[in-house]
Amino acid sequence: MLTTTTHSIEGRTISQYQGIVTGEVIIGANFIKDIFASFRDFFGGRAESYERVLREAKEKALEEMITEARRLGADAIVGIDLDYETLGQRGSMLMVSASGTAVKF
Repeated sequence: MLTTTTHSIEGRTISQYQGIVTGEVIIGANFIKDIFASFRDFFGGRAESYERVLREAKEKALEEMITEARRLGADAIVGIDLDYETLGQRGSMLMVSASGTAVKF
């Protein structure tokens, strides 16, 4: 499945728009990661555990969106947008949502 943030794919002509497809994932960052991340924030450096969680959430949201596009018989998804949001009382949950337009060539 071709996926892109652009609204067209070079060399391809979109013949049919199948509709908007989405994928959403909410992942909790556990207590231990929170503690180590707070040390990183204090002393500087990258919070690698959070970066891994963020990548995992993004990949799963994109997978969900692609599954939905395949169900619609699409050849590609164009105009993909990724949104990130923290949820929970202390921002301990991370939501990643992916959306785009499923198309046929």
